[in-house]
Amino acid sequence: MAHSSDSLALDVAVPVYNEQDSLERGVRTLHAYLAAEVDFPWRVTIADNASTDHTAAIADRLAAELPNVVAVHLAEKGRGRALKRVWLDSPAEVVAYLDVDLSTDLTALPPLVAPLLSGHSDVAIGTRLSRDSRVVRGAKREFVSRCYNLLLRGTMAVRFSDAQCGFKALRREVAQQLIPLVEDDGWFFDTELLIIAERSGLRIHEVPVDWIDDPHSSVDIVSTARDDLRGMFRVGRSIMTGRVPVETIYAELGRRPFDSARPPSFFGQVVRFGAVGVASTGAFALLYFIFQLGMPAQAANFLALLLTTVANTAANRRFTFGVRGRAGAARHQLQGLVVFGLSWLVTSGSLLLLHALRPDSGPRAELIILTLANLVATLLRFVLLRVWVFRGQRRPASPGAPAADPAASSPTRLNQKVTSS
Repeated sequence: MAHSSDSLALDVAVPVYNEQDSLERGVRTLHAYLAAEVDFPWRVTIADNASTDHTAAIADRLAAELPNVVAVHLAEKGRGRALKRVWLDSPAEVVAYLDVDLSTDLTALPPLVAPLLSGHSDVAIGTRLSRDSRVVRGAKREFVSRCYNLLLRGTMAVRFSDAQCGFKALRREVAQQLIPLVEDDGWFFDTELLIIAERSGLRIHEVPVDWIDDPHSSVDIVSTARDDLRGMFRVGRSIMTGRVPVETIYAELGRRPFDSARPPSFFGQVVRFGAVGVASTGAFALLYFIFQLGMPAQAANFLALLLTTVANTAANRRFTFGVRGRAGAARHQLQGLVVFGLSWLVTSGSLLLLHALRPDSGPRAELIILTLANLVATLLRFVLLRVWVFRGQRRPASPGAPAADPAASSPTRLNQKVTSS
């Protein structure tokens, strides 16, 4: 990708919130590095998101003193919100961001933006989880980071290795397309952006980084992880329901023959099935407790299990095993009912055994036993769904077979792609 000598090639955003102690040192170090090492037009944008200390004043002073430094002030908090604002307003060919504490060594910045300026890639990220990365941080943060990224790859079927490293860049046209689709305004912004980018067929370039943990970081790991898990569920639902139009983005920017999200790995299937199972077990317990107020225990168990099994099969069909469309839905539900029958035998048998051992058992004891039995039945259900009901869906396409391209189903879209090529 060629750029003129007078056009802005790179805009590096530095999102800050109450960073009066580290802002000046970080921006001056970044400015000095760019001035010495970068030979194309660049800018540093300090994105102050509603700081309540002296951060705003320091940002304005730096912008007045240093060439190619600007300051933007937002009235509301949120790193994602700040990046949305400055990236969408930037005229640069490539927009990037890094953390003000400069945990990532700046020598990784040229390799980060080079493939974007050349047009080779669409998104570039720093990764702390590569074998070539050199990372210094506490065991707790290392464990949490690796678990989070493992969970992300398992549940969302993504390939990028490090979603949360504060060191990323995008081509401007990619930012203009993707950012309006990202709902999160906080820490999950990065992850949501990357999920949408990969699902849309964009090329993500990873750069191993040297990274030193900031011991004064104020990030709440527990609350951030909780919010991230909620975010994963939300963005996955948005993609499945079409709220995020990944096929449309692919038709305009995609790099490879469109390949719908690959079926989750075994680990991903276990995690997803577990989430569906927990929800189903809770729904079963609630329904049984309600039904047993007006009908015998066995009838209440049968009806509650039947209703939750139908919902469970539908949820696992789409969420756990990645089956789309109506084709085979009736057969899958029929097979699911067979699995239900086996599950019902497990739970009913446990109820019969309870009454045989303790004839005077009340609803509370019945509920406890049935809930435990339902957990056992859930394990049995996963095995049968995986090896029988949805077995055909797990077979990979033959190596020579081209991936299906939903965009090609539209003649207009196909002609657009051919013309643009």
